[in-house]
Formats: sequence, C-alpha cells, structure tokens
Amino acid sequence: MTDVVDDESWRTIDELARASGVTVRNIRAYQSRGLLPPPEVKARTGYYGPDHEARLELIRDLQDEGVKLDTIKKLLDTTGGSTEQIVRFIRTVRALFAGEERQIVTVAELAERFADLDTDASLLKRAQKTGLLREISEEQYEEVSPRLVRAAADLHGLGIPPTRSLEVVEQLRKHADAIAKIYVELFLGEIWQPFDSSGRPEEGWPRLYETIERLRRNAGEAVAAVLEMAVSERLDVTFGRDLARTVRTSSKAADPPAEED
Repeated sequence: MTDVVDDESWRTIDELARASGVTVRNIRAYQSRGLLPPPEVKARTGYYGPDHEARLELIRDLQDEGVKLDTIKKLLDTTGGSTEQIVRFIRTVRALFAGEERQIVTVAELAERFADLDTDASLLKRAQKTGLLREISEEQYEEVSPRLVRAAADLHGLGIPPTRSLEVVEQLRKHADAIAKIYVELFLGEIWQPFDSSGRPEEGWPRLYETIERLRRNAGEAVAAVLEMAVSERLDVTFGRDLARTVRTSSKAADPPAEED
C-alpha cells in the first residue's frame, strides 16, 4: 500500500472535512453506520483516501436527491465491491433512470395553471407531500417532475378540480411504486446477483450497463402497453354495464301497465 503519510491524496479527518464540506461529526457518524469504510491507521492517526472522498460525495449527492441514509446504506451494501465501482455503478444506474430536469417556478406561475391555488394554501402542501413540488422559499418551488405537474394542469384544464388532479397523481405514484418494486427485484435477482456471483469481472460492467438500459426501455414500453390494455378493458366493462342498465331501464319504461282484474 502507498505510504499514506507521504501521499497528498490521503488526509486526516480534519483535512477530509475541509476538502469535502462534510463535518467531522458527520464523517464519524457515517463510519459508525457503516456508510464509510474505516480509515487507514498510521502512527495512531487515521488517514482517508480518494475512495473515502468519492463515497462522501456520493452520499451527499444522494441525500440532496432526498434519499435517506438507511436507503443509501442498502444501496452500498447491495453493490459491495470497491468504492470506485460502487460510485460508478450507482451513478450510472441513477443517470439511466434519472428524472426530468427540474424547474424553478413561482407561486404566481403555479396559480396561473391552477386557478384555486392562490386561495387554497393546502394545495401547495399536498403537492409537496405528493412529491410534485419542493419548497425553495415562500415564493419559489422546484418542480420535481415537470411532466407530472403539466399532467395535473392538463386535468385542471379539462375542468377537473386541482384536489382531484392531485389525488390522481397520488394514486399513480402508489401504483408506480409497485411497478418499480417488480423491476428492481427482477434486476437484482436475474441480472445483478448472477453478475455478483461471477466475481463482477471488469469486462462485464459494460454489458451490465447495457442490460440496465434495455431493462429501462422494456419497463417503459411494458407499462404503456399494460395501461392501454387495462384502460380498454375497463372501458368495455364500465360502458357495457352502464349500457345494460340503460337497456333494462328503457325496457321497463316501455312495458304497458298490467291490467287489473
């Protein structure tokens, strides 16, 4: 191993804190929770190298995205391997499934799309709880998913109240979580675990990333196809039932009254 004392890329915990912007207290907390490997000890002093700094940066990036520390630990535990591989793998996967580019909007701009927004403050809170918006200041919000916000606005444009539009988005999120769970478990069981069991050969990483990309496209196409099929079947059932009810009602109205004896 390189002599950590003479290598400038290795730092004490105080130096690492200054370089990374993470407090010494948090660095120690990450170590105690298993998020950060222990330092290399030389003459009773712990030294932290590039891998430690890279992992700290990853933890900070994931936290900025709203990922909780327990979830980050599960990600790190699942991937294993060297820190360099972990960082590259997690960032590649997140980039492949990255959301849209977020946009900053003002309350006034949101009120133009949703007429009741300026009179019902609870709508903003509900939009934050749903995950559509993230508050930046009293007058500014970040659209976490501009497409979902536009979808809710389109529903409002059709005459559907904002509360109902947000309810639809909430329901979609719940169903999407279940779909995501299916695909994540599929990836872990059928793709990652065999690769992991094979020792994660270096030449196999490009193939792994290609497989993830194909899985992402498959998920999008499959969900769209299933949704179209389900909506079609639901319409058939709903309109068929309503049509049958209408026919029965019309038939009864057309029947002449029974003659009295």
